[in-house]
Amino acid sequence: MHKKLLIIGFVWPEPTSSAAGYRMMQLIETFQLKDYQITFASACAKSENAFNLKSIGVLQVPIELNKSSFEVFVKALNPDVVLFDRFMTEEQFGWRVSEQCPEAIKILDTEDLHCLRRGRQQAFKDRVKFDKAYLFNDTAKREIACIYRCDLSLIISEVEMEILKNDFKIDESLLMYLPFMLEEVQKKTMSNLPKFEDRQHFVTIGNFLHEPNYYAALHLKQNIWPLIKKELPKAIMHIYGAYASLKVNQLHNSKEGFIINGFAESASTVLRQSRICLAPLQFGAGLKGKLIDAMKNGTPAVTTTIGAEGMFGNIEPNGFIEDNAEAFSEKAIKLYKNESLWEEKQYNGFQVLNTRFNKEQFQQLFLERIRLIKDQLKDRRLENFTGQMLHHHVLQSTKFMSKWIEAKNKSNL
Repeated sequence: MHKKLLIIGFVWPEPTSSAAGYRMMQLIETFQLKDYQITFASACAKSENAFNLKSIGVLQVPIELNKSSFEVFVKALNPDVVLFDRFMTEEQFGWRVSEQCPEAIKILDTEDLHCLRRGRQQAFKDRVKFDKAYLFNDTAKREIACIYRCDLSLIISEVEMEILKNDFKIDESLLMYLPFMLEEVQKKTMSNLPKFEDRQHFVTIGNFLHEPNYYAALHLKQNIWPLIKKELPKAIMHIYGAYASLKVNQLHNSKEGFIINGFAESASTVLRQSRICLAPLQFGAGLKGKLIDAMKNGTPAVTTTIGAEGMFGNIEPNGFIEDNAEAFSEKAIKLYKNESLWEEKQYNGFQVLNTRFNKEQFQQLFLERIRLIKDQLKDRRLENFTGQMLHHHVLQSTKFMSKWIEAKNKSNL
């Protein structure tokens, strides 16, 4: 009999638009290795970029917030494992899952630590150094509570693992480091990629619903690109990303060679045509999908400390890491001009992918962890008193607020 997995998605996966969608497809593939019968449910409206999960054998089910119909649905499905896509979905549906399917293993995929990203963003806007006062924000109180209520939380970055263990004092038994899980880049693939002389211009790519990407583009336009353009007058800066808003499109200036292109149908095609990827991220969290894509396509990059966080480990990066605009620009120019340096950095990227993000290794570790949790579920939950306490209190607050909203909505019909 097939084991059943229910994924409750914050949004429907968009692997061509965001790293989060790309990550979700990797998780689905991992569960399919063990022949899980997978249902993906979401209360979010589908966009035109949403992946057709039905094409890979995943059942797609729309659900509604604050409706007892979800309880009927989940009880009938009776999943063995429930995967919450980001902490907000656990807040909304976790207590209903626990009431109707108490034996289901509950897994939280954090995507990245939202409290870290939001704290860094606020410190950036306040123009002060990020510290614990910004980390211990209201989002942290909600997100950490969700981690305790779940049986396992997936953490995409080693840096975030350390923050959770050291700053929030979370027991490692509740956490698992699970980065992007990628196919090995074969030597044949490496040799078939466009060479240095066949590429031109600079590129950056990222979903503009993600605010760090807008501020990175703004930083490029105001502080970095003028310095590069002065030294490389024929170069063009191409900006790609889904959901470009008016303020993003207003950055477009063809005379300056700063081009807003909008959604890229194929990130690989765009990156293989480009010589250098620029990612001057000033705040954020997690692993940066744009840098993973750049390495896969043999495109060296210049990024910041935030952009590089959790990416390279002890391996040399596929380019340079600079936070100062002038130094960032100098390294971008140097990399653009120097073929031997460019080839060295390109090779570093392949080494990073093949060493740190090996798909088979992490898939097996994850599936084995689920097996162990299943065998020890009762004892694990008994040992997690904080999780029991938070679950009790969410039943007293979130549950009754949700039921009140449902009753109110019915009375307004």
